[in-house]
Amino acid sequence: MKNALSNIRLPWLIFTLLVFTALVKLGLWQSERALEKETRLINIERLSQTSAMSLHEIDNFPLDEINDFPIKLTGTFEKETLFFLDNQTNSGRLGYRVYQVLNVQDKSVLVNLGWVIGSISRNELPNIKAITGSHEINGHIRLIEKGILLMEQEFSEVTWPLRVQQIELDKFSTLTNMPLLPFVVYLNENEDLGYKKNWRPIVMPPEKHRAYAFQWFSLAISWLLLMLWASIKFNSQKLNSNKTE
Repeated sequence: MKNALSNIRLPWLIFTLLVFTALVKLGLWQSERALEKETRLINIERLSQTSAMSLHEIDNFPLDEINDFPIKLTGTFEKETLFFLDNQTNSGRLGYRVYQVLNVQDKSVLVNLGWVIGSISRNELPNIKAITGSHEINGHIRLIEKGILLMEQEFSEVTWPLRVQQIELDKFSTLTNMPLLPFVVYLNENEDLGYKKNWRPIVMPPEKHRAYAFQWFSLAISWLLLMLWASIKFNSQKLNSNKTE
């Protein structure tokens, strides 16, 4: 065994270790995600027992601590400023999530009104009108995580309603000429206002992340054993070749 290990060529060893390290890192990343999801689920359960807060009360907390906070707002919806978030599914059907700006005193916040079904034609947007007037809403705060975009969103020509590929509050603030608060309010399921409330705070549960972590760790061990077996076989063949010469 020692002889086999000592004869492993350096590039092969480096390549083996690089792949092994990458697989282990992927496993650790999935494990961390599982812990994050568990912590969030515990926090959501705790917050479900608390009363909804006002914007004034929310201001007393750091931004990174207010995710999933229950909130109650009374304000006026901005006319026509409808955003349709593309590629949102419900029971296998493709559609959009509808967002509209709500003005609360001197502040503006983007509100998720729910899901609507889309048309087969990509050139046809859902035929719904913007909500008008003053309303009291109950929902939960959600901090938006930026996803991966193949192309940056460009808004050179804006017509309402506007189809978007990702929620980007800084860009939306420029489009609406209103500084938006750095979070989105998702309406509660029992709210009559809006459309189908099918969003879930946790899409992938912790158990699934742990399953993925186990797969990555298993692949890392399998890879290491495979390379060890290949190196022993290679050196054994090389030794037999030298004996026959």
